[in-house]
Amino acid sequence: MRAELKQKKSQSSRRANRVRARIRGTAERPRLSVYRSNRAYYAQVINDDLGTTLAAGNTTKSGSVEKLGTDIAKAANSAGVNKVVFDRGSLAYKGNLAKLAQAAREGGLEF
Repeated sequence: MRAELKQKKSQSSRRANRVRARIRGTAERPRLSVYRSNRAYYAQVINDDLGTTLAAGNTTKSGSVEKLGTDIAKAANSAGVNKVVFDRGSLAYKGNLAKLAQAAREGGLEF
């Protein structure tokens, strides 16, 4: 069982590295990074040039991924960000991740 978990974690990190190799957040177009734990979804808008987080949120406060998407869009807009690069990490773009992205688009972010 231990070897299976180690392999799964290795595959996940390889997928995340493959996605992030092509993505870089700048001052004009920061990176919207999404992470999923066993309990919640976390989203951050990150300027990789300066290494700073411009906006952040999670579902433990709001309860749903749609609410997180609109909250992160409002926080990013108040920080002066309209366009972002979407960083899905090792997650597949379907289900709750797609709902979060759609809500962020409807909230005013442009991918």
